[in-house]
Parts: sequence; structure tokens; C-alpha cells
Amino acid sequence: MQCAKPYHFTDMFKIGAAAMLSLATVSCGQTGNPTPSTGVDDATSVISESGSGVIAPQASCSELVGLDLGEIGGTGSQVTSATLSMHESVPVCEVEGKLMPDITFRVLLPTETWTGRYLQLGCGGLCGEINMRVLHADGCAPLNEGQFAMAATDMGHSGRSPAFGNDPQKRIDFAYRAVHLTAVASKAIINGFYGQPVEYSYYSGCSDGGRAGLIAAQRYPDDFDGIIAGAPVMNFQVQNTFDHTWRAVSNTGADGSSILTADRLPVVYEAVRSACDEIDGMADGLLSDPRLCTFDPRDIVCASGKAEASCISTEEAEAVYKIYRGPFDEDSGAAFSLGGPQPGSELSWEGVFVPRAGSDVLFSEIIASGVIGNLAFEQNPGPDFTIDDFEFTEETFDRIRPMHGLYGGSNPDLNEFSAAGGKLIMWHGWSDPHISPINTLAYHKAVEDLLGAEHVDSFVKLYMMPGMYHCFGGDGPSGFDLLTPLMAWVEKDTEPFEIDTFKIGPPPGALPPRGELQPRGALPPLGALPPLDPIKNTRPIYPYPLVAKSVNSDSSDGNSAFEAVLGYEGPDRYEWVGEDFYSDVSTKECSVVDDALSCADRN
Repeated sequence: MQCAKPYHFTDMFKIGAAAMLSLATVSCGQTGNPTPSTGVDDATSVISESGSGVIAPQASCSELVGLDLGEIGGTGSQVTSATLSMHESVPVCEVEGKLMPDITFRVLLPTETWTGRYLQLGCGGLCGEINMRVLHADGCAPLNEGQFAMAATDMGHSGRSPAFGNDPQKRIDFAYRAVHLTAVASKAIINGFYGQPVEYSYYSGCSDGGRAGLIAAQRYPDDFDGIIAGAPVMNFQVQNTFDHTWRAVSNTGADGSSILTADRLPVVYEAVRSACDEIDGMADGLLSDPRLCTFDPRDIVCASGKAEASCISTEEAEAVYKIYRGPFDEDSGAAFSLGGPQPGSELSWEGVFVPRAGSDVLFSEIIASGVIGNLAFEQNPGPDFTIDDFEFTEETFDRIRPMHGLYGGSNPDLNEFSAAGGKLIMWHGWSDPHISPINTLAYHKAVEDLLGAEHVDSFVKLYMMPGMYHCFGGDGPSGFDLLTPLMAWVEKDTEPFEIDTFKIGPPPGALPPRGELQPRGALPPLGALPPLDPIKNTRPIYPYPLVAKSVNSDSSDGNSAFEAVLGYEGPDRYEWVGEDFYSDVSTKECSVVDDALSCADRN
């Protein structure tokens, strides 16, 4: 497609780049009292009235090739390719570029359907790839119609190996620089291509992508008007060292074999459901808030002390107990994290720190060994250091502490983000086996403690998903649309409230084969995710601390009516060794000095 050019593209790009470098983004903040939303239908109705209409490109796709991005990413930064293609049935100009030293990014520019909106996507794990899949925007009409320009980055390195941690600049790029510069460069390219700037800017990510979303709000409050941060690994080096190592070690017997195996998990899971399912007043197999469950695995130990079909062994019970509790100092009792997976999550442990049948691959061991060896410490410990050498002591914690200021996303000071009109939706699955949802609850409380609960509620919402695993899947509802309500909040000041969720799963036979064992320290391949089939609408979710309560639980069609009721608001304080991580002075600004990482307090 050749597009009309009222003036030379290079001139337009220079204008766009200058605007991005000055961070003079359009503010979307609205004044006045917000109007509560009753769901996605309300959000869709206000979105259909918003936006600037379709905006046609003012330059051809091919003209983007070779564009100099040096003022943004340093000398040598440029657009490396730009081709016309289709993305999920939408005609786009697909742009790839490089920001120095090794940040690769991709931008999809709709050629017929852009309405002034930009969506940047986060990346999970240790990244190293560009993924343009949008999570949890199920049924979002503007997205499906191609109204967004979209971008994503590999976060500064290629491939899943954690060895990039040996390069201090790549640590910085992974921590925060790549996502920020991708936003700046993408907006400049958009401004040049269409002849006008982005009107509304959004971000959505889960896991490490959730961490990056929180960091954007904390470090770069003008980058995005609205952010969705799911299951954020905000305590990156704690969760990928102490937490995952603890879970792997806790499930390893004296002979080196796993104590719990996948076939034993249903025994514990069913015992938890029997003990705690109806605490929330609903016999639906889900725990609305697992913190209220006082299940003790030692209560289902077989009389013989050995494993049987309907009970567990003494050794299995001890392993489950330690997994729930999370890493702690066995002498002082001091907690090294905010806890482990919650009761009711047991089936999600398979393949993470409990081996699948016929396999000895444990994700926890893989990710922990990679981060411990390459990223967690100021100085890497060397190739001979393994998780067997990792000690659960305050001395070890103090050795990983300095890197929290680089990777961490737990700074509660969102004042600048709020002042810029920013809106933040956080969410977390209660059955997450990778990142304890308590981390996200603790962060939400820290923000409220610093800024005041009433003010925080005006620009931050937290949704907790019963039965949901890490980022997707689970025995509870894991399909939902948060992008449409976020757009309504940003563009029309319609405050999100009730969000419809539904249970999803792959069609029969669609699950991909399990991958082969990867080299030690490398992440296993994710594989192509199968298509997800909606099964049924199951229940709504409400902003924390509200929970859904059924008002006709005997409904014959399985779809009850619900109301929002106040749930458990949590403790007054979360006590653990890293409590200071949830402070407004926890963020560091880092650079490379004499080929080494140098970090200082961020003003």
C-alpha cells in the first residue's frame, strides 16, 4: 500500500522524535467524580463513542527502513525492516528496529484502522523474544478491529539463556531500559507514520511483563496512560532465588528424588477443598480467599505414616507444609519471602516444583539456577555454583538485596503516575504456583499506606482471581477482558467495577507435546499455546477487597447470580526480611562504569 504524503516523512519523524524525547505525551487525566462501571458492556458503550476515528498513514511503510533512532537509543539505533503484512486479519506495516546495544523491538502499524491508540505488550520469564499475543482482552472490540498500534521488545537480549546477566548493560536493559525506550521509539515512529501523536497509550503484561508494567508506572509515569500488570514478579531476585529454590529443595528427599509427585497432588487438593471450599459460603470448588483456609497437611497423614491412596506420608506432609510457608530461617524463624503458593493451588504445582510423570524436569530448579548464577548477585558466583550451594540465611539475602533497586517493581510511590492521569489495574491468580499472590496484596497495601486508600482507589484497582494459575489457566475462571474497562477508565473516567470471567480450556487433543530437557540454567520452551475454547460464564470479580458471593447457588444451569461483599482485608503489616523493599526509596538508577554495574539512589 502506498500512502499519500503531504510532506516529507523524515521531517515528520524528526517532529515525532523530538516530542518523545521531551516526554511531552498527551495527558488523559480527567477531573470530576468517576462513574462506576457495571461491567464490560458499559465499558464498550463508552469506548464506541471515544477515539478520533480512523487515522490514515501519511507515509509509506517502506520509508521507515533505515530510520535513525540514535537520539533515542544511541548511535547505531535504527529501524531495520518495515514490510506490509497481516496481523490477525488486520493489514499492518510491521516494523522492526534495534536500540543499542542489543534491544530488538517490533511495532505493528495498522494501515486502515488506527484510531490513535497504542498498546505495548510485556514479556514473561527472562524474555529474549518478541511476543505480540495480547492476554486477557477477550472480546475487546477496538483490539479485534485493529484500532491499536502495538509494540513489544525482547528486553535487550535474544534467547532464553540467563547468560545475558554477565553483561551489566544487558541487566539494565532487561530491568527497565528496553521497555521504556521501546515506548519512546514506537511513539516517535507512530507520530511520523501517521502525522500525529498517540492519543491514548496502554501497556499490558503478566509475570515479568507485570513487573515491567509496575516499573513503568514508578520510573516513567508519562509512558502510559493505562497499565495492566498481572501476577507481577516485583521481587524478581527474591522470587527467582529464595522462593523457587526453596520449593525445589523442600520437595527433594535425602536420596535426591522428589518427595511429592504429580499423582499425589489430587489427594492434597481434594483435602483442601473438603476443609475450606465453603468458607466463602459457596460450594463451588473454589476458594475466594485462600488466606482464610487453615488447612494443615499434617492432618491428613496416614496412620502408618506411609503414603496411601486417600492420605499422605509424613514426609509428603512436611514437604507440603514447607511449600505453603515459603523460605524461612530455621533458627530465627525469619521469613525470606512473603510466603508460598496458597491452599487450593496444589494441582498447579505439577511441572513447576513437582515432577510430571516420567519426567525429572523442574521449572523451579531451572529458573533458580539460572538467576542465581547470572543475575541475582552484584558479582556472579561462577559456573560451579548451584542451588545446592544456596543457603537460606540473612547473609545470603543481604547479598541479593542490592539488586532489588535494579530489578524490583515494588516502590509504592505512584504519585507522579497519578498526577499524570495514569490508571493501573493489577491482577493475580490465587492459585499461582510461581509467584505468591501475597506479593501483590502487600504491594497494594504499601501503596495505600503511602498515598491513602481513598486516593489510591481513584487510580488503582486490584482484582484477585479464584482458582487461576500463573497468567492463564487453572481450575477457576481464567478468561476475562481488562483492556476494555481500562480504556473506559482512561478515556471516559468510567471506573471499573464488576468484571465478567469465564472458564477456558484447550479443545481435546490440542495440548502441545512436552519439551525436551533444556541445558541447565535455560528456560524450557513455551511452545505454541493451543487455542482456548470458552466453556461457560462462571462468576464476576470485583476490586479487592470485595469478593463475589452467590445469591442463588442452587441455580440449575450452573450460572449463579452474584453480589459484591467485603472480604478479608489482610494483616496490618507484612513482616519479612525484605519489608523495606516496599518503600519509596527502593528504586536505584544504574549505569555501567568501567565495565561494571554501578547503582545509586534514584532522586
